[in-house]
Amino acid sequence: MALRITGLGEEIAAVTGLSWNLPLEQWPEDPMLAEKRGISRHVVRLVRSTDDPESEVYAVKETVAEFANREYKILRELTHLNSPSVQSIAVIEGRTDNNGEELPCALVTRFLPYSLPYRVVLSDKNVTGEEVTLMANALALLLVRLHLLGFWWGDCSLSNTLFRRDAEAYAAYLVDAETGEFQKTLTAGQREHDLEIAHFNVAAELEDLQLSGVLYPGMDPIRASTALINRYHRLWSALKDRQVLDPTDRHAVERAMRQLHDLGFAVEEVSVSMEEGEDAGRLVFQPKLVAAGYHKNRLRELIGLETEELQAKRLLASFDRFRGREKSPKPPVADSAKRWLDEVFRPTVNLIPPEHEGRIELAQFFHETLEHRWYLSEKAGHDVGLEFAAKAYIADVLPFRRDSGVNVRVDGMIQ
Repeated sequence: MALRITGLGEEIAAVTGLSWNLPLEQWPEDPMLAEKRGISRHVVRLVRSTDDPESEVYAVKETVAEFANREYKILRELTHLNSPSVQSIAVIEGRTDNNGEELPCALVTRFLPYSLPYRVVLSDKNVTGEEVTLMANALALLLVRLHLLGFWWGDCSLSNTLFRRDAEAYAAYLVDAETGEFQKTLTAGQREHDLEIAHFNVAAELEDLQLSGVLYPGMDPIRASTALINRYHRLWSALKDRQVLDPTDRHAVERAMRQLHDLGFAVEEVSVSMEEGEDAGRLVFQPKLVAAGYHKNRLRELIGLETEELQAKRLLASFDRFRGREKSPKPPVADSAKRWLDEVFRPTVNLIPPEHEGRIELAQFFHETLEHRWYLSEKAGHDVGLEFAAKAYIADVLPFRRDSGVNVRVDGMIQ
Protein backbone atom coordinates (compact mmCIF):
# COMPACT_ATOMS: atom_id res chain seq x y z
CA MET A 1 0.00 0.00 0.00
CA ALA A 2 1.29 3.46 -0.87
CA LEU A 3 1.56 6.11 1.79
CA ARG A 4 -1.86 7.68 2.34
CA ILE A 5 -2.53 10.77 4.45
CA THR A 6 -6.11 11.67 5.32
CA GLY A 7 -6.75 14.88 7.21
CA LEU A 8 -7.54 18.55 7.34
CA GLY A 9 -6.63 20.23 4.07
CA GLU A 10 -4.78 23.18 5.58
CA GLU A 11 -2.59 20.91 7.72
CA ILE A 12 -1.67 18.23 5.17
CA ALA A 13 1.31 20.17 3.81
CA ALA A 14 2.77 20.54 7.33
CA VAL A 15 2.72 16.81 8.13
CA THR A 16 3.54 15.44 4.68
CA GLY A 17 7.24 16.20 5.06
CA LEU A 18 7.70 14.32 8.34
CA SER A 19 9.81 11.15 8.43
CA TRP A 20 7.06 8.60 7.91
CA ASN A 21 9.62 6.03 6.69
CA LEU A 22 11.13 5.80 10.20
CA PRO A 23 9.62 4.08 13.26
CA LEU A 24 8.38 6.73 15.68
CA GLU A 25 10.86 5.55 18.32
CA GLN A 26 13.68 6.71 16.03
CA TRP A 27 12.33 10.24 15.57
CA PRO A 28 14.49 12.89 17.26
CA GLU A 29 12.62 14.91 19.86
CA ASP A 30 13.29 18.32 21.35
CA PRO A 31 13.99 17.77 25.09
CA MET A 32 11.71 20.70 25.90
CA LEU A 33 8.87 19.01 24.03
CA ALA A 34 9.65 15.59 25.50
CA GLU A 35 9.05 17.07 28.96
CA LYS A 36 5.50 17.91 27.94
CA ARG A 37 4.71 14.44 26.69
CA GLY A 38 2.83 12.30 29.16
CA ILE A 39 2.94 8.54 29.64
CA SER A 40 1.12 6.50 26.99
CA ARG A 41 0.67 2.83 26.15
CA HIS A 42 1.52 3.83 22.58
CA VAL A 43 4.70 5.27 21.11
CA VAL A 44 4.14 9.04 21.02
CA ARG A 45 6.34 11.91 19.87
CA LEU A 46 5.90 15.68 19.95
CA VAL A 47 7.34 17.23 16.79
CA ARG A 48 7.45 20.55 14.99
CA SER A 49 6.31 20.97 11.42
CA THR A 50 9.63 22.74 10.58
CA ASP A 51 12.96 23.53 12.22
CA ASP A 52 11.62 26.93 13.24
CA PRO A 53 11.15 26.94 17.07
CA GLU A 54 8.02 29.06 16.52
CA SER A 55 6.39 26.49 14.20
CA GLU A 56 3.32 24.41 14.99
CA VAL A 57 3.75 21.47 17.37
CA TYR A 58 2.02 18.15 16.69
CA ALA A 59 1.58 14.97 18.70
CA VAL A 60 2.09 11.79 16.67
CA LYS A 61 0.90 8.42 17.97
CA GLU A 62 1.48 4.99 16.44
CA THR A 63 -1.47 2.61 16.58
CA VAL A 64 -3.49 0.28 14.34
CA ALA A 65 -5.41 1.74 11.41
CA GLU A 66 -8.87 0.88 12.78
CA PHE A 67 -8.25 2.70 16.05
CA ALA A 68 -6.52 5.66 14.38
CA ASN A 69 -9.38 6.32 11.97
CA ARG A 70 -11.97 5.87 14.69
CA GLU A 71 -10.22 8.25 17.07
CA TYR A 72 -9.66 10.78 14.29
CA LYS A 73 -13.42 10.92 13.65
CA ILE A 74 -14.30 11.08 17.36
CA LEU A 75 -11.89 13.95 18.01
CA ARG A 76 -13.27 15.84 15.01
CA GLU A 77 -16.79 15.43 16.40
CA LEU A 78 -15.69 16.57 19.86
CA THR A 79 -14.06 19.65 18.31
CA HIS A 80 -17.26 20.37 16.38
CA LEU A 81 -19.19 20.22 19.67
CA ASN A 82 -16.74 22.64 21.34
CA SER A 83 -15.66 20.01 23.82
CA PRO A 84 -12.31 20.47 25.60
CA SER A 85 -10.20 18.03 23.61
CA VAL A 86 -7.18 18.02 21.34
CA GLN A 87 -7.80 18.52 17.64
CA SER A 88 -7.21 15.66 15.22
CA ILE A 89 -5.14 16.60 12.17
CA ALA A 90 -4.43 13.52 10.09
CA VAL A 91 -4.24 9.73 9.84
CA ILE A 92 -1.20 8.28 8.06
CA GLU A 93 -1.56 4.78 6.60
CA GLY A 94 0.60 2.64 4.33
CA ARG A 95 3.86 3.51 6.10
CA THR A 96 6.93 1.44 5.22
CA ASP A 97 10.58 1.74 6.19
CA ASN A 98 13.50 1.99 3.77
CA ASN A 99 13.54 -1.82 3.46
CA GLY A 100 9.87 -1.97 2.53
CA GLU A 101 8.82 -3.34 5.94
CA GLU A 102 5.38 -2.21 7.13
CA LEU A 103 5.21 0.39 9.91
CA PRO A 104 2.25 1.13 12.22
CA CYS A 105 -0.43 3.59 11.26
CA ALA A 106 -0.09 7.04 12.86
CA LEU A 107 -2.57 9.56 14.23
CA VAL A 108 -1.55 13.24 14.30
CA THR A 109 -3.17 15.74 16.65
CA ARG A 110 -2.40 19.39 17.32
CA PHE A 111 -0.45 19.92 20.53
CA LEU A 112 -2.37 21.99 23.08
CA PRO A 113 -0.31 25.13 23.86
CA TYR A 114 0.34 26.03 27.49
CA SER A 115 -0.65 22.54 28.63
CA LEU A 116 1.18 20.00 30.74
CA PRO A 117 0.64 16.34 31.69
CA TYR A 118 -0.28 15.71 35.31
CA ARG A 119 3.09 14.15 36.17
CA VAL A 120 4.92 17.35 35.27
CA VAL A 121 2.57 19.48 37.35
CA LEU A 122 2.50 17.21 40.40
CA SER A 123 6.23 16.48 40.34
CA ASP A 124 7.10 20.12 40.97
CA LYS A 125 8.90 20.50 44.29
CA ASN A 126 6.58 23.37 45.29
CA VAL A 127 3.34 21.51 44.59
CA THR A 128 0.73 21.35 47.33
CA GLY A 129 -2.26 19.16 48.08
CA GLU A 130 -4.45 21.90 46.63
CA GLU A 131 -2.96 21.25 43.18
CA VAL A 132 -4.22 17.66 43.30
CA THR A 133 -7.67 18.87 44.31
CA LEU A 134 -7.78 21.47 41.55
CA MET A 135 -6.76 18.92 38.93
CA ALA A 136 -9.36 16.46 40.19
CA ASN A 137 -12.02 19.18 40.01
CA ALA A 138 -10.98 19.99 36.43
CA LEU A 139 -11.17 16.34 35.42
CA ALA A 140 -14.61 16.02 37.05
CA LEU A 141 -15.86 19.04 35.09
CA LEU A 142 -14.42 17.61 31.86
CA LEU A 143 -16.26 14.32 32.45
CA VAL A 144 -19.51 16.19 33.14
CA ARG A 145 -19.16 18.14 29.91
CA LEU A 146 -18.49 14.97 27.91
CA HIS A 147 -21.46 13.18 29.45
CA LEU A 148 -23.75 16.12 28.67
CA LEU A 149 -22.76 15.63 25.03
CA GLY A 150 -23.60 11.92 25.21
CA PHE A 151 -19.95 10.86 25.07
CA TRP A 152 -18.81 7.83 27.06
CA TRP A 153 -15.05 8.05 27.55
CA GLY A 154 -14.26 4.53 28.67
CA ASP A 155 -10.74 5.36 29.89
CA CYS A 156 -10.95 8.56 31.91
CA SER A 157 -7.63 9.12 33.64
CA LEU A 158 -5.06 11.77 34.44
CA SER A 159 -2.77 10.24 31.81
CA ASN A 160 -5.35 10.74 29.07
CA THR A 161 -5.80 14.40 30.00
CA LEU A 162 -3.80 17.60 29.55
CA PHE A 163 -4.10 20.48 32.00
CA ARG A 164 -3.88 24.21 31.37
CA ARG A 165 -3.83 26.96 33.97
CA ASP A 166 -7.22 28.66 34.23
CA ALA A 167 -7.01 31.61 36.65
CA GLU A 168 -6.62 30.04 40.10
CA ALA A 169 -7.63 26.57 38.88
CA TYR A 170 -7.04 24.24 35.91
CA ALA A 171 -8.84 23.44 32.68
CA ALA A 172 -8.75 19.79 31.61
CA TYR A 173 -8.64 18.57 27.99
CA LEU A 174 -9.24 15.06 26.68
CA VAL A 175 -6.20 13.71 24.82
CA ASP A 176 -6.97 10.05 24.14
CA ALA A 177 -10.42 9.12 22.79
CA GLU A 178 -9.53 5.65 21.53
CA THR A 179 -12.04 3.88 23.79
CA GLY A 180 -14.81 6.48 23.64
CA GLU A 181 -18.12 6.41 21.85
CA PHE A 182 -21.10 8.69 21.33
CA GLN A 183 -24.59 7.77 22.47
CA LYS A 184 -27.81 9.69 21.90
CA THR A 185 -28.17 9.95 25.67
CA LEU A 186 -26.03 8.32 28.33
CA THR A 187 -27.88 6.26 30.92
CA ALA A 188 -27.13 6.59 34.62
CA GLY A 189 -25.48 3.15 34.43
CA GLN A 190 -23.17 4.23 31.60
CA ARG A 191 -22.17 7.37 33.49
CA GLU A 192 -21.47 5.38 36.65
CA HIS A 193 -19.38 2.91 34.65
CA ASP A 194 -17.26 5.80 33.39
CA LEU A 195 -16.92 7.05 36.96
CA GLU A 196 -15.81 3.62 38.21
CA ILE A 197 -13.07 3.57 35.57
CA ALA A 198 -12.02 7.11 36.47
CA HIS A 199 -11.97 6.29 40.19
CA PHE A 200 -9.68 3.30 39.69
CA ASN A 201 -7.38 4.98 37.16
CA VAL A 202 -6.85 8.21 39.10
CA ALA A 203 -6.21 6.40 42.38
CA ALA A 204 -3.66 4.12 40.68
CA GLU A 205 -1.91 7.05 38.98
CA LEU A 206 -1.64 9.03 42.21
CA GLU A 207 -0.45 5.97 44.10
CA ASP A 208 2.27 5.52 41.48
CA LEU A 209 3.40 9.10 42.10
CA GLN A 210 3.29 8.47 45.83
CA LEU A 211 5.53 5.40 45.48
CA SER A 212 7.90 7.53 43.38
CA GLY A 213 8.16 9.96 46.28
CA VAL A 214 6.91 13.01 44.40
CA LEU A 215 3.30 13.23 45.57
CA TYR A 216 2.41 15.84 48.19
CA PRO A 217 3.15 14.29 51.63
CA GLY A 218 0.04 13.11 53.42
CA MET A 219 -2.06 12.92 50.25
CA ASP A 220 -4.26 9.81 50.16
CA PRO A 221 -4.64 8.69 46.49
CA ILE A 222 -7.93 6.88 47.10
CA ARG A 223 -9.39 9.80 49.01
CA ALA A 224 -8.32 12.22 46.28
CA SER A 225 -9.87 9.99 43.61
CA THR A 226 -13.09 9.74 45.63
CA ALA A 227 -13.17 13.53 45.85
CA LEU A 228 -13.19 13.62 42.03
CA ILE A 229 -16.25 11.36 41.96
CA ASN A 230 -18.02 13.42 44.60
CA ARG A 231 -17.27 16.62 42.69
CA TYR A 232 -18.74 15.06 39.55
CA HIS A 233 -21.96 14.13 41.37
CA ARG A 234 -22.33 17.63 42.84
CA LEU A 235 -21.88 19.22 39.43
CA TRP A 236 -24.25 16.81 37.70
CA SER A 237 -26.89 17.35 40.37
CA ALA A 238 -26.61 21.14 40.09
CA LEU A 239 -27.02 20.96 36.31
CA LYS A 240 -29.69 18.27 36.00
CA ASP A 241 -31.72 17.96 39.23
CA ARG A 242 -34.80 20.02 39.88
CA GLN A 243 -34.73 22.66 42.59
CA VAL A 244 -37.65 23.61 44.85
CA LEU A 245 -37.82 27.40 45.24
CA ASP A 246 -39.77 29.78 47.41
CA PRO A 247 -42.74 30.96 45.29
CA THR A 248 -42.94 34.22 47.28
CA ASP A 249 -39.34 35.13 46.41
CA ARG A 250 -39.42 37.27 43.26
CA HIS A 251 -35.71 36.72 42.61
CA ALA A 252 -35.55 32.96 43.30
CA VAL A 253 -35.45 31.94 39.63
CA GLU A 254 -32.89 34.63 38.82
CA ARG A 255 -30.62 33.35 41.61
CA ALA A 256 -31.01 29.74 40.40
CA MET A 257 -29.95 30.85 36.92
CA ARG A 258 -27.02 32.82 38.33
CA GLN A 259 -25.81 29.78 40.27
CA LEU A 260 -25.57 27.83 37.01
CA HIS A 261 -23.77 30.76 35.39
CA ASP A 262 -21.28 30.80 38.27
CA LEU A 263 -20.53 27.16 37.49
CA GLY A 264 -19.73 28.25 33.93
CA PHE A 265 -22.90 26.98 32.23
CA ALA A 266 -25.40 28.87 30.10
CA VAL A 267 -29.02 27.77 30.52
CA GLU A 268 -30.42 27.22 27.04
CA GLU A 269 -33.71 25.69 28.16
CA VAL A 270 -35.39 25.55 31.55
CA SER A 271 -38.76 24.56 33.00
CA VAL A 272 -40.34 26.56 35.82
CA SER A 273 -43.63 25.22 37.18
CA MET A 274 -45.96 25.23 40.20
CA GLU A 275 -46.51 21.85 41.81
CA GLU A 276 -50.02 20.48 42.17
CA GLY A 277 -51.58 17.99 44.57
CA GLU A 278 -49.87 17.41 47.93
CA ASP A 279 -46.97 19.67 46.97
CA ALA A 280 -49.21 22.46 45.69
CA GLY A 281 -47.71 25.92 45.92
CA ARG A 282 -44.08 24.86 45.48
CA LEU A 283 -42.08 26.45 42.67
CA VAL A 284 -39.92 23.95 40.79
CA PHE A 285 -36.91 25.01 38.71
CA GLN A 286 -35.70 22.30 36.32
CA PRO A 287 -32.74 22.86 33.92
CA LYS A 288 -33.51 21.15 30.64
CA LEU A 289 -30.56 22.05 28.45
CA VAL A 290 -27.28 23.59 29.60
CA ALA A 291 -24.10 24.41 27.71
CA ALA A 292 -20.63 25.01 29.09
CA GLY A 293 -18.61 28.17 28.55
CA TYR A 294 -20.94 30.90 29.83
CA HIS A 295 -18.20 33.39 30.78
CA LYS A 296 -15.92 32.35 27.92
CA ASN A 297 -18.65 32.98 25.35
CA ARG A 298 -19.69 36.26 26.96
CA LEU A 299 -16.11 37.55 26.91
CA ARG A 300 -15.67 36.51 23.28
CA GLU A 301 -18.88 38.25 22.22
CA LEU A 302 -18.22 41.39 24.28
CA ILE A 303 -14.49 41.92 23.89
CA GLY A 304 -13.27 39.38 21.33
CA LEU A 305 -10.76 37.56 23.56
CA GLU A 306 -10.39 33.76 23.57
CA THR A 307 -9.66 32.42 27.05
CA GLU A 308 -10.42 29.60 29.45
CA GLU A 309 -13.64 29.81 31.49
CA LEU A 310 -12.29 31.08 34.82
CA GLN A 311 -9.89 33.45 33.08
CA ALA A 312 -12.90 34.90 31.27
CA LYS A 313 -14.77 35.27 34.55
CA ARG A 314 -11.86 37.23 36.04
CA LEU A 315 -11.44 39.47 32.98
CA LEU A 316 -15.16 40.18 32.93
CA ALA A 317 -14.99 41.20 36.59
CA SER A 318 -12.19 43.63 35.73
CA PHE A 319 -14.28 45.03 32.88
CA ASP A 320 -17.36 45.37 35.10
CA ARG A 321 -15.33 47.40 37.63
CA PHE A 322 -13.96 49.54 34.80
CA ARG A 323 -17.45 50.23 33.48
CA GLY A 324 -18.74 50.86 36.97
CA ARG A 325 -16.28 53.75 37.32
CA GLU A 326 -17.43 55.43 34.09
CA LYS A 327 -19.45 58.60 34.52
CA SER A 328 -23.17 58.70 33.78
CA PRO A 329 -24.68 58.64 31.31
CA LYS A 330 -22.57 55.58 30.53
CA PRO A 331 -21.58 54.89 26.91
CA PRO A 332 -22.78 51.76 25.07
CA VAL A 333 -21.32 48.55 26.49
CA ALA A 334 -19.43 47.88 23.26
CA ASP A 335 -17.66 51.24 23.55
CA SER A 336 -16.72 50.54 27.16
CA ALA A 337 -15.40 47.10 26.16
CA LYS A 338 -13.13 48.63 23.51
CA ARG A 339 -11.84 51.21 25.98
CA TRP A 340 -11.12 48.51 28.61
CA LEU A 341 -9.25 46.48 26.01
CA ASP A 342 -7.21 49.49 24.83
CA GLU A 343 -6.64 51.15 28.20
CA VAL A 344 -6.38 48.22 30.65
CA PHE A 345 -5.77 44.80 29.13
CA ARG A 346 -3.46 45.52 26.19
CA PRO A 347 -1.17 48.00 28.00
CA THR A 348 -0.74 45.45 30.78
CA VAL A 349 0.11 42.41 28.64
CA ASN A 350 2.27 44.54 26.35
CA LEU A 351 4.62 45.07 29.29
CA ILE A 352 5.89 41.52 28.82
CA PRO A 353 9.40 41.87 27.35
CA PRO A 354 10.31 39.98 24.15
CA GLU A 355 12.55 37.52 26.03
CA HIS A 356 9.56 36.30 28.06
CA GLU A 357 6.93 36.24 25.33
CA GLY A 358 5.17 32.88 25.10
CA ARG A 359 6.10 31.87 28.64
CA ILE A 360 2.56 32.32 29.94
CA GLU A 361 -0.84 32.74 28.32
CA LEU A 362 -1.85 36.41 28.15
CA ALA A 363 -5.17 36.01 29.96
CA GLN A 364 -3.42 34.00 32.69
CA PHE A 365 -0.76 36.69 32.96
CA PHE A 366 -3.44 39.35 33.42
CA HIS A 367 -5.17 37.28 36.10
CA GLU A 368 -1.95 36.63 37.99
CA THR A 369 -1.00 40.30 37.74
CA LEU A 370 -4.29 41.16 39.45
CA GLU A 371 -3.48 38.61 42.15
CA HIS A 372 0.02 40.05 42.52
CA ARG A 373 -1.47 43.55 42.77
CA TRP A 374 -3.64 42.44 45.69
CA TYR A 375 -0.66 40.79 47.42
CA LEU A 376 1.62 43.81 46.98
CA SER A 377 -1.12 46.25 48.00
CA GLU A 378 -1.83 44.29 51.21
CA LYS A 379 1.86 44.33 51.99
CA ALA A 380 2.23 48.06 51.25
CA GLY A 381 -0.99 49.12 52.91
CA HIS A 382 -2.25 50.91 49.79
CA ASP A 383 -3.12 50.14 46.16
CA VAL A 384 0.14 49.85 44.23
CA GLY A 385 -1.61 50.08 40.86
CA LEU A 386 -1.85 47.69 37.93
CA GLU A 387 1.26 48.81 36.04
CA PHE A 388 3.49 48.57 39.11
CA ALA A 389 2.11 45.11 39.90
CA ALA A 390 2.65 43.93 36.32
CA LYS A 391 6.27 45.08 36.27
CA ALA A 392 6.91 43.46 39.67
CA TYR A 393 5.37 40.20 38.46
CA ILE A 394 7.49 40.27 35.30
CA ALA A 395 10.64 40.81 37.36
CA ASP A 396 9.99 38.40 40.23
CA VAL A 397 7.67 35.63 38.98
CA LEU A 398 7.47 35.38 35.20
CA PRO A 399 11.08 34.23 34.57
CA PHE A 400 10.35 31.04 36.51
CA ARG A 401 7.11 30.09 34.77
CA ARG A 402 7.17 26.98 32.54
CA ASP A 403 3.58 26.99 31.22
CA SER A 404 4.49 27.43 27.59
CA GLY A 405 4.01 24.73 25.01
CA VAL A 406 6.77 26.28 22.91
CA ASN A 407 10.43 26.97 23.53
CA VAL A 408 11.14 30.30 25.19
CA ARG A 409 14.34 32.31 25.03
CA VAL A 410 15.96 33.42 28.26
CA ASP A 411 19.33 35.21 28.48
CA GLY A 412 20.02 34.36 24.84
CA MET A 413 19.48 30.60 25.33
CA ILE A 414 16.60 28.31 24.44
CA GLN A 415 15.13 26.75 27.60
